Amino acid sequence: MNSPLPTTDSVLSVTQLTQQLSGVLRANFPEVWISGEVSNYSRSSSGHAYLTLKDESSQIRAVIWRGVHAAIPFEVADGLDVLVQGSIDVYAARGQYQLTVRQMIPKGIGPLELAFRQLREKLDREGLFDPARKRAIPRFPQHVALITSPQGAAVRDFLEVAGRRYRGITTTVVPCAVQGEGAIPQIVHAIDLANRLAGVDVIALVRGGGSLEDLAAFNSEPVARAIHRSRVPIVSGVGHEIDLTIADMVADVRALTPSEAAERLFPDAVKLGEELRHSADRLSQSINQLIQRHRKTIEAFADRQPFLFPLEQTAEYTRRLDDAERQLVAHARRRREMAHERIASLAAPLDSLSPLKSLARGYSLVTPTGSTNLIRLASELSPGDRIDIRLADGRATATVEKVMKDDSNRA
Repeated sequence: MNSPLPTTDSVLSVTQLTQQLSGVLRANFPEVWISGEVSNYSRSSSGHAYLTLKDESSQIRAVIWRGVHAAIPFEVADGLDVLVQGSIDVYAARGQYQLTVRQMIPKGIGPLELAFRQLREKLDREGLFDPARKRAIPRFPQHVALITSPQGAAVRDFLEVAGRRYRGITTTVVPCAVQGEGAIPQIVHAIDLANRLAGVDVIALVRGGGSLEDLAAFNSEPVARAIHRSRVPIVSGVGHEIDLTIADMVADVRALTPSEAAERLFPDAVKLGEELRHSADRLSQSINQLIQRHRKTIEAFADRQPFLFPLEQTAEYTRRLDDAERQLVAHARRRREMAHERIASLAAPLDSLSPLKSLARGYSLVTPTGSTNLIRLASELSPGDRIDIRLADGRATATVEKVMKDDSNRA
C-alpha cells in the first residue's frame, strides 16, 4: 500500500537535508581524535591539503586548511600513521562527511623528532652531509665571526675560552635570536651577513643546550641551506654533547659545545710556546748532529795521502802528463813520415805519366787561344788561327801561317 503524498512543508531540498546533517554532526562530534594511516595526500596551490584517513576496513576524507597545515612541523605523506584531532562536518558539494583537521601528531614519535628525521633524510639524499664537501678550518684564523645570542651563556663561554687560549685573533659577534619566533630568519641573515664581513675566514655558530623545541631553529631547512651556501667555513657548536642538530651535520666542523668550538678555533698559546721550544731544541740537535757528521767526513779525508801531500800527487800527475806528451809527439812524427813515404810511392808512377815530363823531353802542348782543348791533328788548324804553345819552361802565342799535313802518318 502506497504512503500518502507528503505536504509541501514536509519536503526537504538536498541543501536543506545536507545542512541539517551538518548541524547534527557538528553538534555531536565537535571534537574527535582519530587514529589512521594517511593516503591520497595532495596539496592545492592555495595551500590547503586533502587526504584520506584509513584503517583495515574503513576510511574517511579529511581536509587541512592552509593555516593549520603551516603549523604542522613535519611533512605529511602517504603511509604515515597519525593521530588527528578535528571536527566532523559535511562537504555539501559532494554530499560526503569529512574530518576538518585542527591538529596532527605522528604515532609513536614526536612531531619535532619526525620532522628532524624527515629533513635529515632529505638533505642526506641531496649530499649536504657529504664529508667530501666539508672544508678544513684554518689552523691560525685571523678573524672569527661569532653568531649567537648576545644575552646567552654561550657567548660568554666562547669568549672566555678564546681569551684564555689566544688573544691574537679578532672576534666579531653577529647577534641573533637562537630560539623562539623569528630565530630562523635571524640566523639565516646572520650567516649571510658574516659572509660579507671583510676579512672573516671562519664562522662559529653556537648556542647552549636545550630541549628539541629549543633547538628547533637549528633543525630547520632554511638554516641548513644557509650553512651549505656559506663561502666561509662554519664550525657549529650547538647544545650539549648529547645534542645533534641538522646544523651540526651540515657544518664543516662540529663541536660538542660552544666552549669546544672556541677550543677548535683558537690555538693554545701555552702549547704553541712549548711546541716552538721543542722544535727549536730538535732543530738545534739536528744541526749539531749534521755538523758532527760533516766534521768526521772532513777528518777522514784529511788523513788520506792526497790531502797530506797534495804537491806530491800533483808532481806525479805532471810527470805522467809529460811522458804522455812525448809519446804523442813521437807517434805523430812517425805517422807523418809514414804518410810522406806513402805519398812518394804513389806519386812516382803518376809523375812518369805527367804531360809535363814529356815537355821536358822536347815536346809541347798546343791549344787554340782562349781554349784548353789540345790540338792533336794538323787538320784542326787553318792559316791565321791563333794558338797557345805550352813548353817546358813557359808559354808562347803564335799565328798559323801555313798548314802542312804529313801523309806518311796515315794508316
